[in-house]
Amino acid sequence: MKVGIVGAGIGGLSLALMLHQRGIECEVMEAAAELRPLGVGINLLPHAMREMADLGLQPGIAELGVETSRLAYYNRHGQPIWQEPRGIAAGYAWPQYSVHRGEFQMLLAATAKERLGTGALHLGLKAEGWEDDGDGSIVLLRARDGALERRRFDVLVAADGIHSAIRRQMHPQRDPLQFSGRMLWRAVSEAEPYLDGRSMFMAGHQDQKFVAYPISEPLRRRGRSLINWIAELRVSPESMHNDWNREVPKSLFDTQFADWRWGWIDIPALIDTAEAVYEFPMVDKDPLPRWVSGRTVLLGDAAHPMYPIGSNGSAQAILDARCLADRLQAATTPPQGLLEYEADRLPKTAAIVLRNRLNGPEQVMQIAHERAPQGFTDIHQVIPAEELADIALRYKRLAGFDPQSLAAPR
Repeated sequence: MKVGIVGAGIGGLSLALMLHQRGIECEVMEAAAELRPLGVGINLLPHAMREMADLGLQPGIAELGVETSRLAYYNRHGQPIWQEPRGIAAGYAWPQYSVHRGEFQMLLAATAKERLGTGALHLGLKAEGWEDDGDGSIVLLRARDGALERRRFDVLVAADGIHSAIRRQMHPQRDPLQFSGRMLWRAVSEAEPYLDGRSMFMAGHQDQKFVAYPISEPLRRRGRSLINWIAELRVSPESMHNDWNREVPKSLFDTQFADWRWGWIDIPALIDTAEAVYEFPMVDKDPLPRWVSGRTVLLGDAAHPMYPIGSNGSAQAILDARCLADRLQAATTPPQGLLEYEADRLPKTAAIVLRNRLNGPEQVMQIAHERAPQGFTDIHQVIPAEELADIALRYKRLAGFDPQSLAAPR
């Protein structure tokens, strides 16, 4: 069996390494002419780190990213709502890391070249669609010079992201982006460490929120912090756009956070020191009825783009990859393996997409805002401790990283 993977992002490269680990031949085709460490920060939760550890990549990730100690939620006045330890400190067998997305992708790519050989990764080939010939899938690839190539595989995996051409061909009526009405402004800033230098925090409510976490272990060791941050506001529907590399001025949003200084963090200063800010509409797509057509299948954002809530998007792509690799290895025929994968992963990720539309675990901030918009003296008079703990645990179970599930045999 030979598998073709469209897209050299986190999902596609993770799948390539997992297939290679299981003795399944594969090739990766990527539209970019060069892989560069682009993007901002992501979180690798314990269920994702379990898979990275199985690939032998935990030491490399530990050199790049910060091992997250805790997650804390605050209201817009800087008052604490809920906090919990993360990773090893929370009783998991695997840590949680906050890492620069591009640096993590470069680690995956370098490992793939080392293990699969440089000939297994093809750059400058953009997938425009596919054809099913019954016993395989033929992917149509546009080269940088405009030439159209056709490559045939026993299985074709579309890991080509939220704008996947293969998804669009498979489901032309279910491809539109669904805009949440909220805009994200993302950047990184070098600053003094806040709290213990390893904490992630979220503050505000669903219409005005700020998220931050440190992502550079080398800088942390030097007593500084490279802080990934996200400012979020509700905007007019006309603000929606499809440009994911749009650099914008801070004046679009910074005044909304001008008084967010709480002693342990100065958010206006953090915004001010960013060299570049990028604007992203918060979008997802409706869950699909199927991911498989013949011998072609969707994975990651091509299958289930979701709001960046719960720090779970990259983790779900990695879990997709693990499941697909396992099913292809165990199946009697490739189509059986694809359908087993779809039956396992589609309902799980559809549930996360829908739950994220309800703010996932971040709903504790919205509840606090609705019940006590001017603040509080005791959060447990606003939200009982049991309710806070239950919200956090429910999302972990839904997303597959509650401690009990991860401790169980596969």
